[in-house]
Amino acid sequence: MIEVIDPSHTLYAIYLEVPNAATVKVGKLGVYFFQKGMYIYVGSAKRNILARIDRHKRVDKRLKWHFDYLRPYGTITRIITYEGTIGECVLAEKIRKEVGGSLPVKRFGSSDCRCPSHLIYFS
Repeated sequence: MIEVIDPSHTLYAIYLEVPNAATVKVGKLGVYFFQKGMYIYVGSAKRNILARIDRHKRVDKRLKWHFDYLRPYGTITRIITYEGTIGECVLAEKIRKEVGGSLPVKRFGSSDCRCPSHLIYFS
């Protein structure tokens, strides 16, 4: 796993490789089909980003964030942190454009903003 982590940052992108297609219940969002491929989850932690990232790495935990529901179906291959100056929403869209990705689940990770999703899919 590649980690580029700066504890002073407040934004992060977690790359999750899902080796097999899966149907997953994502909390209150509902049940979704996830294709085999690479997913990037963009999130934020206003304080203690290291603890948030460590929690996201774990598979066995209480399910709290949308990413927690998808996490057991894949392997984290990369984690990168970013300064918070551009904001979580702008970062998610910037990364989506860079990788030519799509947004597979509406409102995934973006229930507290107006973004369509903070989960990006690309193969």
